[in-house]
Amino acid sequence: MRWSQLYVPTLREDPADADAVSHRLLLRAGYVRQLAAGHYSLLPLAARVRARIVAVVREEMERIGAQEFLLPALHPAELWRRTGRWESMGEEMFRLTDRKGAEQALGMTHEEVFAHLAGELRSYRQLPQVWYQFQTKFRDEARPRSGLLRVREFTMKDSYSFDLDEAGLERSFEAHRQAYLRIFERLGLPAFGVRASSGSMGGSASVEFMSPSGAGEDLVVRCPGCEYAANTEKALSALPAVADLPGADAPEEFATPSARTIEEVARQHGVAPERQVKTLVQVVDGALTLVLLRGDHALVEQKLLDALGAAAVRPATAEEIAAALGASPGSLGPLGAHGLPVVADEALRGRTDLVCGANRDGFHLRGVSLGRDAGVGQWADLREVAAGEPCVECGAALEVLRTIEVGHIFQLGRRYTEALDVAVSGPGGERVVPLMGSYGIGVERVLAALVEAHHDERGIRWPAAVAPFDLVLTVLPGRDRAVAEAAERLYGELGAAGLRVLLDDRAERPGVKFADAELIGVPWRLTVGARGLAAGAVELTARADGAVREVALDAAVRELRALVG
Repeated sequence: MRWSQLYVPTLREDPADADAVSHRLLLRAGYVRQLAAGHYSLLPLAARVRARIVAVVREEMERIGAQEFLLPALHPAELWRRTGRWESMGEEMFRLTDRKGAEQALGMTHEEVFAHLAGELRSYRQLPQVWYQFQTKFRDEARPRSGLLRVREFTMKDSYSFDLDEAGLERSFEAHRQAYLRIFERLGLPAFGVRASSGSMGGSASVEFMSPSGAGEDLVVRCPGCEYAANTEKALSALPAVADLPGADAPEEFATPSARTIEEVARQHGVAPERQVKTLVQVVDGALTLVLLRGDHALVEQKLLDALGAAAVRPATAEEIAAALGASPGSLGPLGAHGLPVVADEALRGRTDLVCGANRDGFHLRGVSLGRDAGVGQWADLREVAAGEPCVECGAALEVLRTIEVGHIFQLGRRYTEALDVAVSGPGGERVVPLMGSYGIGVERVLAALVEAHHDERGIRWPAAVAPFDLVLTVLPGRDRAVAEAAERLYGELGAAGLRVLLDDRAERPGVKFADAELIGVPWRLTVGARGLAAGAVELTARADGAVREVALDAAVRELRALVG
């Protein structure tokens, strides 16, 4: 490819609204352009990188026996209604009505459609099956941001397994887990698997694959002492026990006129946060619910949803709280909660002599024992794990990392196959409902995560496995025709040797050519100039570390073939 013919609209300045490094560099280097919030056009360089990512993923999917499909992106509402997800997906699903009045959805994922196809399976002898595709997904993100990291339209490699029994599902799940680790290693993307919530997908288990990055939106708890790692939506820690006094026989009210927060109660009344009960009023699937946490702990909403088997949660408004409890936030507690369900975090189980709001503005209660006084209907792990807390498996101090989710795999069980009447005849002729797994990788998010992991102040530094070209062949301008002729000869020989070469034949200054080559991130630059040519040499520059050396002109093709592999 000749640069003079390639569309690479590079920018000299950083775009003002680009927050993540990958967003900034992909715009500056001419890889993407925004059409609307959360919708991006991939330009030629990005299309080449995307194709290389897809090729690696496809190879690893076929290595585990997966078969490629291509399913519609527009789905009839009826399929989603049968699994219950037409309602539970909420506002993130793009919905429309066609000219005949039929409700449709733009596919967020394809469990329903693949399970519908699996309805044609008849015998256990046809199992296991592993099916996959590369298809556009649509999600009506409320706040798309960070370029390709959070969008409304993207490509997913989604695969689905169908197995006869639990052992088969475990094998399919493990095969995908290993395939994903190979994929990220081959792409040059640092990523590791963590325990995760299954969320709206359902099922018995899931693993996310996370790439450490300051641009990430997910927090992961990881133990440096063992292999424990989990998303904060699933993470546990071994909290040290707190020694409580037995407290009074009944709670005692005391005035707290100017203390409305955990910190103010601690400072003004000498009650440490770990001795206070934080009472949150949440609306869970439309119903007001009291959620109790230790004063120094934070709620993880997904843990609450998982514990209650709910689909949606939001904080109650001040008006809703006042109507239900007769008090304002800052004076709330579980005693006299007027029949509202109460869910408490496990860190409060068995605690005595605590302080909580009195459900009367300006007052709190001391001497509260939750088991005796609070009417807790359910105990669950609800809190956010903090850095430094002990690991549940080895006791080492946990670390918390900011990460980008680049893949997610689920053991779905029979949720979708039962809902869509998928069944085969078993070995004895009995009716057997297959178990299903679901496995996703966001292709463009991987592309952006690679930029987050591989860049410097001059631009992108693509790993060789995904780079749009193997090298840039830079021709230094001058009056000597011999330079252009030597570059053309090298261009032909390198291409014939199987290398993907971008010939920079533009009439630009050397500084512009060098800066652009560094910005777009191609691993190698071979420079042909009059001075070097007179000595029978060309200059080879490595993008990874900037190392420069001269290579004999007649050895350049052989040297580059050895470097590129």
